[in-house]
Amino acid sequence: MKGTLVGVGVGPGDPELLTLKAMKRMEQCDVLVVPDADKGESTAYKIALQAYPELAQKPTVTVRMPMTHDMAQWRASHRAAADQIEKQLDAGKMVVFLTLGDPTVYATYIYVHKMVESDGYPTEIVSGIPSFCAAAARLNIGLAEGSQMLHIVPSSHGITQALKMPGVKVLMKAGSKMPQVRRELMESGMEVGMVENCGMPQEHVYRSAEEIPENAGYFSLIIAKDPAKGRE
Repeated sequence: MKGTLVGVGVGPGDPELLTLKAMKRMEQCDVLVVPDADKGESTAYKIALQAYPELAQKPTVTVRMPMTHDMAQWRASHRAAADQIEKQLDAGKMVVFLTLGDPTVYATYIYVHKMVESDGYPTEIVSGIPSFCAAAARLNIGLAEGSQMLHIVPSSHGITQALKMPGVKVLMKAGSKMPQVRRELMESGMEVGMVENCGMPQEHVYRSAEEIPENAGYFSLIIAKDPAKGRE
């Protein structure tokens, strides 16, 4: 009998935000998959380990997921990861693949998931708390209220047009574009909050566009709202 691949979301950073289901799947799994060449450097692994220290005793497969715009290299890395996982599944093992945040939101995992499923293996996804929900909670604000629309935007692409959309904008993955994103937010007049490294020891909270540093790290999430007088 073939084993099952389970993509487990570990949430944004705070180990206390792992779900009971995520904990149960980690306890049940035969093999752990970590998306990093060195499991000790994997953010997802370090979060999960704090919640479930026994995870360190699980047999572990590491897979490389390079961040690249080279589509051939991108596909090859996913195929290599799927092949490694399928060897474990062929042995009847239950395999848990850890992923930061939620496996369905801009997660590299989902591409491997689809490959493995297409190859005929059972698969499952365990939701994790999305970073934008955790960031709103950390800012102590509502994320979307009344009839407000909610837009999830990878802000390295099309930020100018995104800010023109009505409602609340969640801006993710700004990266090297942070200076431009910050400038456009300052010009927009929107209410802005940002959480960098949400739930992690190096967390920082910013409550205006002016406060946002241009060199903010990769795990930075911005929530931008229309001015209060324009809301329902």
